[in-house]
Amino acid sequence: RIFSDKKIAQEVPGYSLCDELKGYIFRITGGNDKQGVLVPYRVCFLLTDGHSCYRTRRAGDRQRKAVCGCIVGPNIAVFSLVIVKQGENDIPGLKDNVLPKRATKIGSFFNLGKEDDVRKYVVRKEVKSAKKEDAKPYTKA
Repeated sequence: RIFSDKKIAQEVPGYSLCDELKGYIFRITGGNDKQGVLVPYRVCFLLTDGHSCYRTRRAGDRQRKAVCGCIVGPNIAVFSLVIVKQGENDIPGLKDNVLPKRATKIGSFFNLGKEDDVRKYVVRKEVKSAKKEDAKPYTKA
């Protein structure tokens, strides 16, 4: 009900979703309807390489495909939201795995120079084997 008759790229306040998201502002970026068709439009387009809802099989391949409209209606099953403004409370589980893994990205994230050792800044987490119960836990970057 909150999202009905809203358009893609329109902003929605977080308190309308639940009280924990007070102060947050979200932007609607897309979604899928009940049949799995992507939102914007349910209009036929000639899609090529680079479109978000089409994967080319050959070079120069094109296909005419139906996609949903840009106005959110009751037939939308899944929404994609982006946080525009962060509220006072953190959302649990949102920032658990944000740090980069590649050496160049770690260097730019922590503002390291060429002489600094990047391996000291790699964040590792402990993982237990799912196959063996008595297996020794190991670390993973």
